[in-house]
Amino acid sequence: MLKELDPLLHSQIRLAIVSILMGVDEAQFNYLKEKTETTAGNLSFQLSKLKEANYIKVSKGFKDNYPLTTVRMTAKGKKAFEEYVITMKQYLQL
Repeated sequence: MLKELDPLLHSQIRLAIVSILMGVDEAQFNYLKEKTETTAGNLSFQLSKLKEANYIKVSKGFKDNYPLTTVRMTAKGKKAFEEYVITMKQYLQL
């Protein structure tokens, strides 16, 4: 019997966010917004869902007097993503 896919990661935008974050130490909010091709409001909402699950860590600060939000994966988030990929491969019989 196949394991259920993590519903939190099965969302297109959230899956895109964690896929990007798996390849970098951290990413800025605007970079994620550009790469996911979503609105700032939607990105904020999706990030809050991932943060609530402790899949990501969000840091807020300033750079040259401008707000700067950076996002990074947590160990729990990395494990969840890796399990998601393994389960997806099972579904696809790869």
